[in-house]
Amino acid sequence: MTVTTATLTPPHPVFPGRRVGGASLVVGPLLVLTGVLLRLRFDFFFPAQLSAYEQRPDLMRASYSLVAAGWVLLWPGVALLAARVGERHRKPAVWGGVLTVLGLFARTFHAGVDHLAFQLVTVQGASSATRTVSETYGAFHVFSTLNAAIMGGWVLLGVGAYRARVLGPLRATALALASAMPLGVLKGTTAWSIAAAAGLCVALVPLGVAAWRTGPAPRAATVGGRVLLVGVVGLAMVLLGRVG
Repeated sequence: MTVTTATLTPPHPVFPGRRVGGASLVVGPLLVLTGVLLRLRFDFFFPAQLSAYEQRPDLMRASYSLVAAGWVLLWPGVALLAARVGERHRKPAVWGGVLTVLGLFARTFHAGVDHLAFQLVTVQGASSATRTVSETYGAFHVFSTLNAAIMGGWVLLGVGAYRARVLGPLRATALALASAMPLGVLKGTTAWSIAAAAGLCVALVPLGVAAWRTGPAPRAATVGGRVLLVGVVGLAMVLLGRVG
């Protein structure tokens, strides 16, 4: 039997909702891909990444920030996709969704370590920061236990999406390819990084667009009000974050 690509059609789960989940499926992968491409010119290993930050701090800050934001913003989309898979195949949806979200948590922890390492470059210089990172690179942390989730979650979710007919074979494979994204701290860009980020875009962005197109369109006044509210709350959160 030929499996065709389905769309995220109603009914949608109340949480995270089709609009939040759909926006996540579009924005998250694009941020990851953009951030990965920004540091393409630099060597993969951490000494070169720290040196690159010393030479091009704005570029590297943007690169790592975009990737980190992309991973964080992906979780509502993963939840929405897992819910759709669960309508036909519950176990792949549960395990794939849970492991993928846990992997996103682990990548967020890695992003925090990246940020601290770059602050060492600012304060001490790249040579000193490289020496510190080198001496502490293998230190155990609780998120090390989630390395398997980082890689395996996308594979299980891709298999589930294929079996549930949410994704066709090519896009399900593209989703599973996200498991090839290098994991850990201060990782540069390789061909696998680009393939993994592009796979996320191929698999998820059309689902996000379909989710937004499904159902009644909100009124312009409603959209404007929500955009204003998000902007005000977002600004308040940024200012509060700067204080704390």
